[in-house]
Amino acid sequence: MLAEKYREYYTVKDYQQWQGDWELIEGIPFAMAPSPFINHQLIISQLVYLLKKDMENTRNCKNCLVIPEIDWIVKYDTVLRPDVVITCSLNEFKSHLREKPEVVFEVVSPSTAKRDETLKYEIYMREKVPYYVIVYPELKKVRAFKLSKDGYELFFNDVKGILKLNSKECEIELKVEEIFKE
Repeated sequence: MLAEKYREYYTVKDYQQWQGDWELIEGIPFAMAPSPFINHQLIISQLVYLLKKDMENTRNCKNCLVIPEIDWIVKYDTVLRPDVVITCSLNEFKSHLREKPEVVFEVVSPSTAKRDETLKYEIYMREKVPYYVIVYPELKKVRAFKLSKDGYELFFNDVKGILKLNSKECEIELKVEEIFKE
């Protein structure tokens, strides 16, 4: 395609000047979907609450944070804004996250499903994020992937049960039904 040949390329410096909500993926800007529906935001709030509560009860999670909707500057031409991250490495944390998180949660909406399930999946795997969790509000379902030497492996795919995330810093347990509690 001719347009592909002349596509403009952007960097984090460009991104920092833009108005509105954007993600920058390998030099290509992606407009964020319009303001999420209430259910989407309630699930993010519930996730943050449940994660913080569980982490406070775990001895080895004291150095970790749960952060909703923070820009993660992956590299000079890629900035993502996951719905929720758990990070235990805050060495360079100022206004944005610069180091890979331990866990990324994306709450899928119809307008973001393809990007969350394919493009972001590939980037999180390439950047070696230990856990990637996709939350499906419509189905009240959670799919979780764990990084192995061969890439991501699906280890949880259910509407109920306990999702266990055991990173080098934290051991977290989430009861799936509580994520969707109204």
